[in-house]
Amino acid sequence: MGLPWYCLWRLVQRILRIPLRIQLIEQTLLDNYVKENPNVKIEVEALDDEAYKTKFKAYASGSDMPDLVNAWGQPSFLSEVIDAGMLAELNKDDYKDYGFIPGSLEGFSKEGKLYGLPRNTDVMAFYYNKALFEQNGWKVPTTYKELLALADTIKAAGLIPCSMDGSDKWPLSIYIHDLIEKLGGDYSAKLTDSVATGDFSDPVYQQAAQLLQEAVNAGLFQSGFETTDYGTAKNLFTNGQAAMYYMGSWEMSMATSEDVIEDVRNNIGVFAMPVVEGGAGKVTDITAWNGGGYAVSANSPIKEEAVKLLNYMFQPENWSKLAWVNNVCMSAQDYSAYLTGEETVPQKEFTELVTTSTSISGVTFNDRGTSEFKTTFEDLSQMLAIESVTPEDFVTKLGEAVK
Repeated sequence: MGLPWYCLWRLVQRILRIPLRIQLIEQTLLDNYVKENPNVKIEVEALDDEAYKTKFKAYASGSDMPDLVNAWGQPSFLSEVIDAGMLAELNKDDYKDYGFIPGSLEGFSKEGKLYGLPRNTDVMAFYYNKALFEQNGWKVPTTYKELLALADTIKAAGLIPCSMDGSDKWPLSIYIHDLIEKLGGDYSAKLTDSVATGDFSDPVYQQAAQLLQEAVNAGLFQSGFETTDYGTAKNLFTNGQAAMYYMGSWEMSMATSEDVIEDVRNNIGVFAMPVVEGGAGKVTDITAWNGGGYAVSANSPIKEEAVKLLNYMFQPENWSKLAWVNNVCMSAQDYSAYLTGEETVPQKEFTELVTTSTSISGVTFNDRGTSEFKTTFEDLSQMLAIESVTPEDFVTKLGEAVK
């Protein structure tokens, strides 16, 4: 094949949202593919997150898009480029034996057609320092009230209760979604309907907003959390300053990273958002989705070959196996065949959260609408957290954002 490949994905995944090692898995697969297909040349264009988003919008508006692109399986990102005819439809039948978990392809589908493949199963939860909890006699909270009470106890010990990346805003919006799951239970259909109709009159939305403010007022997060970026928030936990860290399963590799101090690295546990007293949700109603992945340009001159590369990457013995045994992330495919018995505690506990779940949220609330809705939702989440809008205003403005 004489034509070069052009593959586009981010060098830094949402400012370290996904560990650097995920890029090593990608590169390993690309290198292996070239070895097996020596006539193929693969060129990788590496961009940071914001530059990627800017350039992708340029592609969607008509610029020459690379053959294989990094994509998010969320309406806020994918719908516009699908509607613009920029992504190639994939044959669903090609993936019957690929082990994709139920529902994982939905975010990359529209009107029954498939336009991409998901890379990860992402689960939002609290990481916590088990050693600190044991030394101080702290118990993992089982209710939201216990979580907020624990914040006072941890502060009294001179530590940050929970590190929060508030500068990037999306963790705060997912925190709200997590609370909605605990208040309403399996709320996926209701969320989709509310975004479609602009009707946010269900009291669950305002209650979740109020509970975020209660967490802030209880001092659950560090001082200045609203200006703390991703890397700084993570470092507060990994250097032992914070007892907990609210973040996704893509950071489970902290348990093996030499960049994390040993006392923390060897003592990382995980627990889901606790139940809310009076809420309909269970602790097993979890906030989890299948976001990051890849798609093929509809206008690629070598589209069939690009699909072959995509399919090669997602053969279970490739992506799914390498991601798991290298403690990088949880695949969107069934990875049970690759369990080694030597998994880290976070690997085991995240797997248990998924396998014992009574419902899985799917696409998070902030990503269920247009890109404009996503921006508004995340801005309002930060404003809510610093009390520049009330829970009532938060709900009202969400409704306005989709009308």
